Amino acid sequence: MTDVLAVTESKRGAVAGVSREVMTVARTLADSLGGSADVAVPGAQGGELGAWGADNVLQFDAGGNAPGGQDPFAAALADHIRAGGYAAVVFAASATGRDLAPRVAARLGVSLVTDCTDVEVVDGGIVVTRPVFAGKALARVRALSTPALLSIRPNVFAAREAPRAATVAEIGAGAAGNQPGYRVVGFEASQGAALDVSEATIVVSGGRGMKGPENWHLLADLRDAIGEMAALGASRAVVDAGWRPHAEQVGQTGKTVTPKLYFAIAISGAIQHLAGMRTSGVIVAVNRDADAPIFGVADYGIVGDAFEVVPKLAEAIRELRQG
Repeated sequence: MTDVLAVTESKRGAVAGVSREVMTVARTLADSLGGSADVAVPGAQGGELGAWGADNVLQFDAGGNAPGGQDPFAAALADHIRAGGYAAVVFAASATGRDLAPRVAARLGVSLVTDCTDVEVVDGGIVVTRPVFAGKALARVRALSTPALLSIRPNVFAAREAPRAATVAEIGAGAAGNQPGYRVVGFEASQGAALDVSEATIVVSGGRGMKGPENWHLLADLRDAIGEMAALGASRAVVDAGWRPHAEQVGQTGKTVTPKLYFAIAISGAIQHLAGMRTSGVIVAVNRDADAPIFGVADYGIVGDAFEVVPKLAEAIRELRQG
């Protein structure tokens, strides 16, 4: 068995950005194994994935988006995987993937390796790297099940184009006898910023050192000075205190981000926070404690009071953009 299946997801009626990362990982594994890379798409989206390395696009009946929830899609997916003889199946470790992948693994009776940050083929087998102990260590794990089911951490793998003339096939819904005992009644968009922190090119994050939600306008001003490509983030302590919504939380129990530029303002740098942002391109830290752990991962560090530094930083950025 040398073929690999990528399982994608949709967002607001289009293929989600993380699906390109999933497709890239599947393409890399298929090339290493000498097989083809298929992609399972819920609904009719996915024609574009041929540009990202898909040999075959499998359009499943949109059971995963129907009132029945993920179970119909999981059932159809498991049936196809069982018949397809795949060496590996790749999911995203997103909210959707964390719901879908275990359902598929349970139906197939195989193990699932989650939250992978590196995937490779070693001696014909799938070997992954994943964080353990709250990100304090990395474990290398060999998948012993066939197929190897794994989910990749979003925003860690760089999506790469690998154009193919992909064929398109339609797959029916899962068996009617496998309906769940719940019903999804609808979806509501969050009332937060239009740009999700996990999708932003630049992230401005604040920690408990901001002293309260009334001071968050300083970070918002810095974000506005940077422009529409920036989003606000927050540490867990801030979210737990109710200062900011959970949608902005960066870290092990929040979102993993990989922006080109990450501002860590008044954030000490606990290991749980570092697990969600240490793969950022450039990290700028502002903290009045010169011994704060955040400076251990920062590319640029400013030892100073955030209430003095951030306004000057915003002003300098505005002048630079206007000039």
